[in-house]
Amino acid sequence: MQKQDLISRLIHHEEKLAVIGLGYVGLPLANAFSKKLSVIGFDVNKQKIALYRQGRDPTRELGDEAIRSSSILFTSDAGELRQAKFFSVAVPTPVNPDKTPDLVPLVRASETIGRALTPGSVVVYESTVYPGVTEDVCIPILERESGLACGPDFKVGYSPERMNPGDRLHRLENTKRIVSGMDDEALRIIAGVYGLVIEAGVHPAPSIKVAEAAKVAENSQRDINIAFMNELAVVLDRMNVDTMDVLEAMNTKWNALGFSPGLVGGHCIGVDPYYFVYEAERLGYHSQIILSGRKINDSMGEFLAATVIKKLVLANKQVLQARVGILGITFKENCPDTRNSRVVDMIAHLRQYGIEPLVSDPWVDASEMKREYGVSLVPLSEFTDMDCVVFAVAHQEFRFLRTEQIEAMFGAHPRGECIVVDVKSILDKRALEAKGFCYWRL
Repeated sequence: MQKQDLISRLIHHEEKLAVIGLGYVGLPLANAFSKKLSVIGFDVNKQKIALYRQGRDPTRELGDEAIRSSSILFTSDAGELRQAKFFSVAVPTPVNPDKTPDLVPLVRASETIGRALTPGSVVVYESTVYPGVTEDVCIPILERESGLACGPDFKVGYSPERMNPGDRLHRLENTKRIVSGMDDEALRIIAGVYGLVIEAGVHPAPSIKVAEAAKVAENSQRDINIAFMNELAVVLDRMNVDTMDVLEAMNTKWNALGFSPGLVGGHCIGVDPYYFVYEAERLGYHSQIILSGRKINDSMGEFLAATVIKKLVLANKQVLQARVGILGITFKENCPDTRNSRVVDMIAHLRQYGIEPLVSDPWVDASEMKREYGVSLVPLSEFTDMDCVVFAVAHQEFRFLRTEQIEAMFGAHPRGECIVVDVKSILDKRALEAKGFCYWRL
């Protein structure tokens, strides 16, 4: 049967598997498959491919040594894809400025794969989309570009990525994977191939649309829960009640969910709900809960900037002359991923008040940050004579700063005028307040 033939031929390196898109999702996937199969790693970014070929990992997900020892054929030559029989698509699915889905990367990837398809091929999409995109958008492109018919000539499925950049606990291999296919044969093939590397096993979804919906639903659920915490934090701040003290008390109950407030960015939680909302509105339903949660989370950068201004005024600082420093600009701790970073929003709002903050982040490429966001990064050593320091991201380099190191950032300023804004609540509140700092946490 084709199922046995394809999986067997992949295992015996008689056929190749290709991963299209080698970012935070595609690279670990390609690496995992390469331990079992012959893998082609394709990305249109020639600079990224050059780094991989040099044995360098700009994502820091695997590390340079893993890249150097990998057997992946790294390429930006679409012609190389003609060698593959199984395709996994892990390209980004961002949103446009108006928050509508931007399917351009997915469309272009489908066009590229379509030109490489041969009879008997299998294509699996991992990119997050709203239900219906794989079948209504991608399959017609594959058919048009290949001249083949989906079903009799090639199979298609969907297996949503569940990567968490920077997470060393919840990895690709130990996170259960949803798999789906256009028919039973496609599902069996896809489940068999992914089962080679997913130690936690796979969950067969009854249809591609179910798998697509599951991905946007799980991220929308998390987004809504964080939005509640953020709204709670905003209200409690007006009540002059410490949010973390409230959460510590609340979380003593067995059914507390353990969420906390914060800046919500990245490639998943800050984007995926908009895909769901877009399709719901196209079908005549206006989202109430999901869209409200998104608005709350998108507003937190402005709220934090306003908090900084308020603290400066209360400390009798001249706002226009204030030296404000921000520690961290990635969307989460201990990874270099800046996609959809809400710290950038905070910087933009501070600039509206005439403040050009110093920004330091040891995880980020400075030239890329300047090019993408117009933000110049500085080393932490330049944080001197500060009026306010914002701990925006819980990088390990910031989490373990000693009180003396924090004091040194403010120099000779009276401690009551030294403002520390702790977005992630990583510092010892009592220790800093005992030193006389003006300390605030979200």
